[in-house]
Amino acid sequence: MFMKIDRLLTELPEPKKPEPNAAAALQELLGGKYGEMSTLGNYMFQSFNFRNKEKLRPFYSLVSSIFAEEIGHVELVSNGIAMLNNGPGNPKKNVDISKAPFEDMQDIRLAGSFLSNGGGAMPMNANAASWNMDMVTTTGNLIIDLLHNFHLECGARIHKLRVYETMTEPTGREVCGYLLVRGSLHAHAYALALKKLTGVEIEKMLPTPNIDLSRVPECQKYLDEGKHRRLYTFSPDDYAEAAGVWSNDEVALPGDPPGNLEVVDGAPEGGKIPELDGNYGAFAPDYAPEEIFEIASKLYKKGR
Repeated sequence: MFMKIDRLLTELPEPKKPEPNAAAALQELLGGKYGEMSTLGNYMFQSFNFRNKEKLRPFYSLVSSIFAEEIGHVELVSNGIAMLNNGPGNPKKNVDISKAPFEDMQDIRLAGSFLSNGGGAMPMNANAASWNMDMVTTTGNLIIDLLHNFHLECGARIHKLRVYETMTEPTGREVCGYLLVRGSLHAHAYALALKKLTGVEIEKMLPTPNIDLSRVPECQKYLDEGKHRRLYTFSPDDYAEAAGVWSNDEVALPGDPPGNLEVVDGAPEGGKIPELDGNYGAFAPDYAPEEIFEIASKLYKKGR
C-alpha cells in the first residue's frame, strides 16, 4: 500500500510568466523513453513481480524504495510542467472569448497541452507521443532486471542533461538539477547491487555520461545536503534491508562530495505543493468559478 504526502520532493521556484515551449521540453523527462514514467513503471512492476522477496530482501527493498521515490519524481516533473504552462495564471474574470485571448497558443510546440489538458502535464514525450508499456522491462531474472535498471538510470542522466541544456527557466532547471542528483544515486545503487551479486565493479562506469555535477549550479545545494548519499525508504518501518546493498561501508562516487552512504527511514522533508492560479478564459477551473469556490469553502469548513 502507499501513503501520499501533500508535499513535493523539493520546492520549485515560481515562473514569472507562462513558458509553454519550456514545458514541452520538460515533458520528455516525464513521458520520454528514459523519463520518470519509464523508471516508475520498471521499478513498480519489478517490485510487484519480485521472486523470493524474503530470501532476496536487500535487493527487493532496494527496488521497492527507489520505486516509491519515482512516484514523487513523476509528481515533481508534472508540477514543473503545469507551472511552466500556467505561469502565474490569468485570474482575469469575464474574459472576452470572442477576441481570441489565446491566439499565441497556435505557435507553441504542444498546443494539445493547452487545448486538451488546460496546460497540465500528461504521460507523453516532448513530441506528444504517448508513454506506453513497451518501455517497461520486468523479466523475473534479478540480474537482467538490475542491469536494465542501471542502463535506464544512465540513459535518464543524459536525458536530463540534454533537457537542462535547453533550459533558461528557473522552474525547469530546478527540476533537472534535483533529478540529476537523485538519478545519479539510483544508478550508483543498481551498480552496487550488481557488484554484490556478480563481483563486477560496474560502478567504475559512473558517472555516465561523464560530467561532474559540480558544473550544474542547480545541483549544488542537493550535493551539499548529502542527497547523493541518502537512500530513502519512503516507509516508517519497512525496507531497511536495502542497507545490505546501499551500505555504510560504501562511499560517495569520486567527484561528488565525500561521505558514507546511508539509508534513511521515511521520506525527505520536501517542499510545498505549488498553488496554480485559475485561468478562467480556459475554463480552469471554470469560466466563472465563484460558485465552485463557495461550495469548496463550505465543504472545507465542514471537513474541519
